[in-house]
Amino acid sequence: MQIRYSVDYADISRKAALIIAAQVQIKPHSVLGLATGSTPIGTYKELIRFHHEEDLDFSKVKSVNLDEYYGLGPDHEQSYHYFMRQNFFDHINIHLENTHVPDGLTADVSKTCAEYDAMVASLGGTDIQLLGIGDNGHIAFNEPHSFFFANTHLVDLNEETIKANARFFASENEVPRQAITMGMRSILSAKLILLLASGPKKAAAIGQMIHGPVDPQLPASILQLHPNVMVIADREALALA
Repeated sequence: MQIRYSVDYADISRKAALIIAAQVQIKPHSVLGLATGSTPIGTYKELIRFHHEEDLDFSKVKSVNLDEYYGLGPDHEQSYHYFMRQNFFDHINIHLENTHVPDGLTADVSKTCAEYDAMVASLGGTDIQLLGIGDNGHIAFNEPHSFFFANTHLVDLNEETIKANARFFASENEVPRQAITMGMRSILSAKLILLLASGPKKAAAIGQMIHGPVDPQLPASILQLHPNVMVIADREALALA
């Protein structure tokens, strides 16, 4: 596991964007695994800048997102479909038919999850998977549990995650209680995993992820089993690393 110290959030975003941009330049048909939440927004802004100022071309890129709130449609302002369009897709030349986000309104969750895994497998996994990390060590919406979920699945969000995401909603009561999330098999299919973290609230999870046992109670610890993980974080987040 590689550790890259960064000065601040802007530096984290620049470092991550440079790696992703290089991947797209070297392999125009790259498959990018993308994340939502506040952590990757700076990276997306940098990639948008590269597109407009340096002609970074996303026209042949395919993308796969980690998760979606269950019960929210693609046009809901808090859905991850909407988030990706607002923060990234609408500002670059990626073709929307080449972007993939789980269906939060599916009537057949099991079928949708199986099809999502099959789609990721058909792409050969992702070239780069971008990840954040929750204060409790979750990655995507894989919450602490008694075992690791291999496949895409419907998850009940725990109270800590609901409270953390409440800042994006008018009130905590509006935060969905479930989400469809990619499982560990598809996450670990990435050729390179980029995990970004900023601030002291992430320090305990990062420290346990790096030095603790592989334990489903800290889902990010499974990244110890991947041969090519890069953690890009500031010194506050890496205080216990």
